[in-house]
Formats: sequence, structure tokens, C-alpha cells
Amino acid sequence: MRRTSFARWPCSIARTMDLLGDQWTLLVLREAFNGVRRFDRFQAELGIARNTLTERLDRLTGAGLLDRVRYQDRPARYEYPLTEMGQDFFPVLATIIRWGDNWLADPPGPPTLLRHHDCDTTTTATVSCAECGGPMSAEKVTMEPGPGLVT
Repeated sequence: MRRTSFARWPCSIARTMDLLGDQWTLLVLREAFNGVRRFDRFQAELGIARNTLTERLDRLTGAGLLDRVRYQDRPARYEYPLTEMGQDFFPVLATIIRWGDNWLADPPGPPTLLRHHDCDTTTTATVSCAECGGPMSAEKVTMEPGPGLVT
């Protein structure tokens, strides 16, 4: 059964979910942010089937979140470092971590902490307005049609 593609929908959420909307893709990105670059390490850390990992790495490199860099010729082997576009995904991942820690963590607490290097403290992600710096929440934000909405 083929899944419905949202790649051409005039909605940033739909397009993002079309690219990243399965559990393995986000976990591959998590490992990339943890410094994993090589196929065998991704597979070992995630316990993911080779064909599934190959598909996710192809999707992420094709979309521009990961790069594919040869590090060995015989046999050909590649590393998959994050690109600038991939690095820009970190705040999204940090926000998912915060939400999961708030609502889904086991009683002992979160499984992973984020340490901010500038102040050397553990912290969580927040979403704030790029203009005034105020917190963004469903009560304080309204979604309006933008210039890319095709009617």
C-alpha cells in the first residue's frame, strides 16, 4: 500500500511530515546529532534493518539534511554528516524532546538531558517570537494565510 504524498500540499507541516513523518527518520537524525556518521554505527545504535536505514539515509541526503561523503574507496564507504539544513533542524528536535519529557517520560525523569555550552546548565527548548522574544503558545498565536497558499 502506497502512502499519500504531501510533498506538494501548500502547507509546511504537511511537507515536513511527508519528508520526516516516520519514527526511523527522526531517530536517524537524533543519532546524527549525537555524532554518528557511518552506516554501521547508525545500524548498531538503532537496531534498524539495513534496507530501512538505506532508505532513510537516501531520503535525508536527497532532501539535503545529510551529506554523503566517501571516506573509503575499496570497498566504497560513506559518512553522512549533517548539512546546514540538517543542523537547522536541531531546535525542532529539541522541542520534540521537551514535549516528550513533559508528557511521556518514565517516573525517574527524562532519558536525555540537553546541556547548553554557553551557560553550562541543562535546559529545555522554548519557542519564542523572533520579533519580540515573547513566548509562543496556541493561545498567543493565530495561523493566517501566507503568500504561498494557493487558493
